[in-house]
Amino acid sequence: MDPKNGSSFTGFILLGFSDRPQLERVLFVVLLIFYLLTLLGNTSIIALSRLDPHLQTPMYFFLSHLSFLDLCYMTSTVPQLLVHLRGADKSISFTVCVAQLFVYLGLGGTECILLGVMAFDHYAAICMPLHYTVIMHPRLCALLASASWFIGFVNSSLQMVLPFLVPLCGRNKIEHFFCEVTPLLKLACVDTTVNESELFVSVIILLIPVALITFSYGQIVKAVLRIKSASGQRKAFGTCGSHFTVVSLFYGTGIYIYLQPSNNYSRDQGKFISLFYTIVTPKVNPFIYTLRNKDVTGAMRKVLCRGYDSR
Repeated sequence: MDPKNGSSFTGFILLGFSDRPQLERVLFVVLLIFYLLTLLGNTSIIALSRLDPHLQTPMYFFLSHLSFLDLCYMTSTVPQLLVHLRGADKSISFTVCVAQLFVYLGLGGTECILLGVMAFDHYAAICMPLHYTVIMHPRLCALLASASWFIGFVNSSLQMVLPFLVPLCGRNKIEHFFCEVTPLLKLACVDTTVNESELFVSVIILLIPVALITFSYGQIVKAVLRIKSASGQRKAFGTCGSHFTVVSLFYGTGIYIYLQPSNNYSRDQGKFISLFYTIVTPKVNPFIYTLRNKDVTGAMRKVLCRGYDSR
């Protein structure tokens, strides 16, 4: 931060979609609906994994963590965006901006690690079924989930300081709808090549789970192809299909945002991809898992029928 401006600096202006007032009205309605559906879908998965004994397994333990992550992930940006879409005041205080960036990066990093852990869980279930309950012991599951949260927020602490170490020279208008590293670095009045390089190294650390996911699914494919029963192959691929779809959506958009050269970063393109990354993906995750998973849909029917019968 520029010391010359530190005493008078109070916050930022999030320009977001302010240059398109008609789009703001449409986005408000769409995002509100998406947010409410996300709350409903992810809360339902968390509740089902607690209420149904058949879903109290390592797979659904990690899935409930993923659902809670998605709830927090979307809540870190959407409520503030909805307020800005409905009002003329687009300001955000420096403290809130720092907190938002820390939480957003921490949750994103945690999800990266957790998706890798879930891939390992599928690998153990399909490739080592006889030893699965020994390998995926509840204590190990709790340790892996805790480690995912810890590593995610440690990495967030390293990343979030980068945009606040450069002088801004009084510039405070962010071409985005929330506080994100790349738009914040663009406010700097000095060369940020070194900062971007450090950011790149930090992001590369989060690509380690990609190696774990690639290895796990490589072994899973080999194991499934050795199954002689066609129904057995479909069941095995169906178990992993939902997770692989979520991984593709999350990493595909995330890698595109953070690993593209800064000179190729389009203002509008970055905003709309981030909108998809932070809002659409958490929304579709519960539907991917419920629509493609007979255990979840079965548990949902049981709970609904139990509630209906109790009347």
